Amino acid sequence: MLLWVSVLVLAPVSGQFASAPKPVISLHPPWTIVFKGEAVTLTCHVPHFLAVENKKWYQWYLGREIIREIPGNTLQVRDSGEYRCQTQGSPLSDGVSLTFSSAKLILQAPPSVFEGDSVTLKCRAKVEKVDTARKTRTLYKDDSVLMDLGENSNFHIEHARLKDNGEYHCTESVTYCCSVSSNTIKIQVQDLFPRPVLRANPSLATPGNPVILTCETQLSPQKSDVQLWFRFFRDGQSLGSGSKSFLKISIPSVMGSEDPPYYWCEAWASIPGVYKQSQKFQIPVQIPVSRPVLTLSTPGARAVEGDLLTLSCGAKRGSYPIVYQFLREEVVLRKMKATFGGTVTFHISLTAEHSGNYSCTAGNSLGVQRSQPVSLSVTVPVSRPVLTLSTPGARAVEGHRVTLHCQARRGSPHILYQFYHGDVPLGSSSATSAGGASFSVTLTAEHSGTYSCTADNGFGPQRSDTKNLFVTVPASCPVLTLRTPGTRAVVGDMVELRCEAQSGSPPILYRFYHKKVTLWSSSSPSGGGVSFNLSLTAEHSGNYACEADNGLGAQRSESLTLSVTVPASRPVLTLRTHGARAFPGDVVELRCEAQSGSPPILYQFYHEDVTLGSSSAPSGGGVSFNLSLTAEHSGNYSCEADNGLGAQRSEAVPLNISGLTGSRSGPVAGGVAGGLLGMVGLAVLAQLLYCRLPRRAGGRPTSDASRSPSDSDPQEPTYYNVPGWMELQPVYSNVNPKGGDVVYSEVRMIQEGNRHAVASNSALRLLRTYLPSYGPATSQQRLSRPQGSSVIYSQVKVASLPASAAPRS
Repeated sequence: MLLWVSVLVLAPVSGQFASAPKPVISLHPPWTIVFKGEAVTLTCHVPHFLAVENKKWYQWYLGREIIREIPGNTLQVRDSGEYRCQTQGSPLSDGVSLTFSSAKLILQAPPSVFEGDSVTLKCRAKVEKVDTARKTRTLYKDDSVLMDLGENSNFHIEHARLKDNGEYHCTESVTYCCSVSSNTIKIQVQDLFPRPVLRANPSLATPGNPVILTCETQLSPQKSDVQLWFRFFRDGQSLGSGSKSFLKISIPSVMGSEDPPYYWCEAWASIPGVYKQSQKFQIPVQIPVSRPVLTLSTPGARAVEGDLLTLSCGAKRGSYPIVYQFLREEVVLRKMKATFGGTVTFHISLTAEHSGNYSCTAGNSLGVQRSQPVSLSVTVPVSRPVLTLSTPGARAVEGHRVTLHCQARRGSPHILYQFYHGDVPLGSSSATSAGGASFSVTLTAEHSGTYSCTADNGFGPQRSDTKNLFVTVPASCPVLTLRTPGTRAVVGDMVELRCEAQSGSPPILYRFYHKKVTLWSSSSPSGGGVSFNLSLTAEHSGNYACEADNGLGAQRSESLTLSVTVPASRPVLTLRTHGARAFPGDVVELRCEAQSGSPPILYQFYHEDVTLGSSSAPSGGGVSFNLSLTAEHSGNYSCEADNGLGAQRSEAVPLNISGLTGSRSGPVAGGVAGGLLGMVGLAVLAQLLYCRLPRRAGGRPTSDASRSPSDSDPQEPTYYNVPGWMELQPVYSNVNPKGGDVVYSEVRMIQEGNRHAVASNSALRLLRTYLPSYGPATSQQRLSRPQGSSVIYSQVKVASLPASAAPRS
């Protein structure tokens, strides 16, 4: 039997070579260590299909140096070293190390040991001269005595096993002398062939179709002469056996949930006790997939945007590999391949676009099956809504109808919208589709403020930003008030006019009117009314009104009438008698009149300080009072005018009653100034002057026109158609009460019947001639000529009178 060195890499027994095999070197004798001087023959074994090729021998010693090239396949060597061989078209063989030893004792063993081999270990001593000494040899394994060989050199192992692995050496002992130890060798029992592998062809079987089972293993190249046998099993039952490493079988159908059968094989050698079994495996059987089932699952009861959706697809039956596809509305979302297991899954983070119909398919080489569709509706929580306010015009005006619209840009219906004014709910509305909801309200002033809305579709309300709304209120009809210091408006008072609209958005422009004439205007920027002050004069009486305007139309107040009360001025008292003098029994008219003052005016008449009577003038003007004279009525008279703003008293007017004393030569007012001309004399002088004036009846004067009145001789009067003497009646009037030295300011001659008299300037000059002490009339003393009267003189001043003749105050 040849002993092989190195390992031949071969393809499976039943197949072809996997690659070009290496040559294998065998030794003869089959030892890797020999004594120096001996020879070893190397034989290079090549596969039979390379045998016809030329061989090249290579020897490497201390490297890869080629030492010889010969045509034969054997080489005898005597030098230690590692030898390799190579033939044309083959790779380099594994190296064989040879040792040519000069030691006295060596232990020889084959280069390789396989399971089941019969192995001989030889302990040899170098043969020298004839030595008759008794020698014993001992074999050691792993430094332990394995066997005492005695004089025998060999140790035999019948069937090598893994237990025989170890390090061996031997010793030789001479009796009563010494001992020699050999080299150490390591024995490693190698597998005769590796554990077989069972394979099926085709690897994916179809029920009812044939399948070839192959039990793959390989012998070591050194043991290529060993015969192998094979046996095949299915679920413990033998399917066949023989020298062939393959077997053709038919795969039964697998129905329902029954597991497919397990297959395995055994390879055993002709060497007793050497056999090996493959692993058990199930031959994949190609079964059509059943209709898969698709399931969709979310964390909650509803599929909500942002949730993680799990899609699972599984077919209960079907041969692997199975290809699964997930689809949404015919669009492939994911493709997955399953080589084992029942289902496949994948995940999607949901958005609103993931709503729709889902399905899955499962397929293998025998076809594709599709699941029932599953509908998914993704609920989108509402986004923060947007609130808009719409008014008919540019401004929100009281009475307008404003529309509040709330809309969430995103969110699944139904959406409940709630509207708020501040934090007070106004109303709500549900929207079943996109577009939002609206709410309308008719504006009042109270609707000014902040507005907001919320949107809720079951995931919590979302509130909009707030919107400010300012409701512009048109100015109401304003109220005009007039405030005076007292109960009446009096000239000189400061009256306050105030205009105020009870409602209206500022700023408000106010205007004040007096008889349609604008007095004043002012703006109230923050609301409320405005006021202004007016110093009253008589002209301020009349109607007043005001307007309020905030840009939405002017509103006018009701008119107010203001009557400005003028205080009564100091009245003038006038005494009228029928004759030139006042006698007891005469009736004298006392007239009191204030030149200015608002009616009604109450007049009171006084004799000295005794009240004679009173009378009211409701429409203004003066009043008269008649008095029948008696002797006691001589004295000073005065009157008062009062319209509620304080009584004003006239200057005192004295009255003397004639016949009360022995002298009657004085005029009626003779007692007024002792040194003055009597009134009768004054009247006569006036008549004389009148008569001296050139006159003609019904025409112009007949005197020479070339002569001026200043040239007339006052002592030579000329009378032309002189009418009869007119009966004159004196009227006493203090028209200039402020002049303390003036007794009478006017003396008038009152006409009676058809008689009249006119006092000319010449008469005045004549009068001044006779009254030199009073001086000429000043510009303030010009004659006032009321209708129906003639002024005789314009002023009479008090002369230097004795104290006894001075008038009473």
